[in-house]
Amino acid sequence: MVHKKLLGIKSTVPCGKNGDWKVEKFEVSQKDADFHNLRCAIQGSRREIKAGKYTKLIHCGSVIMSDTPAELNDHLHFLYRASGDILVNGLGLGFIVEGLMSNPDVTRVTVIEISPEVIQLVGKHLENKYNGRLSIINADALKWSLPKNKVYDFAWHDIWPEICGDNYEDMKKLHRKYAKKAKHQDSWCREEIIRASKE
Repeated sequence: MVHKKLLGIKSTVPCGKNGDWKVEKFEVSQKDADFHNLRCAIQGSRREIKAGKYTKLIHCGSVIMSDTPAELNDHLHFLYRASGDILVNGLGLGFIVEGLMSNPDVTRVTVIEISPEVIQLVGKHLENKYNGRLSIINADALKWSLPKNKVYDFAWHDIWPEICGDNYEDMKKLHRKYAKKAKHQDSWCREEIIRASKE
């Protein structure tokens, strides 16, 4: 039942603007989806999309995240396994939070987000929606000091705007940092970023 719910996750964050950040709705036509998916097939990418209505988070004119099927697929392996007390590094569009909150086995989610504008734009909506199960802390994930003796059941790291080999050093730092502070941990597009770091 939970797995079926996860396949239908959509962002509930309303459109808005705060500083250089914006949340906007957009639509992908069947023609655009077919063209994008053909390009993905040629490049050997699995980041396919479907025609439909979606939400995106934009920073200074660049799309940082959306709730398209490609983004959902990047998170599903973590969402299927997650339970208990969860730590998420990087709020973004709040997509991972929406997925985690649809799972009754998730008791609490703590999010570390560096941008106060993203917290105002996205986080406040989610804190109101999931009152009591969600807390958001404005901090740099790489510098934030974890509570003493605290061990999370799962940790998810997603602080990067794109799949790039340059992200691998920060990813390694986060995995080292949480080695004894999370029973399980993973990062957004980890395998792709590791491969890109070797090219």
